[in-house]
Amino acid sequence: MTSLLIWKAGALFGASAIALGAFGAHGLKNRITDPRKLANWGTAAQYQLIHSVAMLAASNYPVAGSLFATGITMFSGSLYLLVLDSERFRYLGPVTPLGGLCLIGGWLALAFAKRGRL
Repeated sequence: MTSLLIWKAGALFGASAIALGAFGAHGLKNRITDPRKLANWGTAAQYQLIHSVAMLAASNYPVAGSLFATGITMFSGSLYLLVLDSERFRYLGPVTPLGGLCLIGGWLALAFAKRGRL
């Protein structure tokens, strides 16, 4: 991914994290009564927002930025879908921890990056 694409994706992920967090706090309460599911939604939005900012910081580090983008999509995306319909999206259960590993990988890529070369 190019630095401009990472920057734009990070900003869009950030904006959608706010929207999805608000939807979870207000729109889902009438539809979902299980507090664990609502907590999972909140976790997904929180991780998405945190890693959106990380993507902005990592915009000059394509490996880290790509790992953050993949991790947000897999981790938060699978949680959102599992909260909305756990039976239909049951197969996404194993995707969530893989997304978490990508997020960890993004941080490690930043840790080992040297002057924008990673």
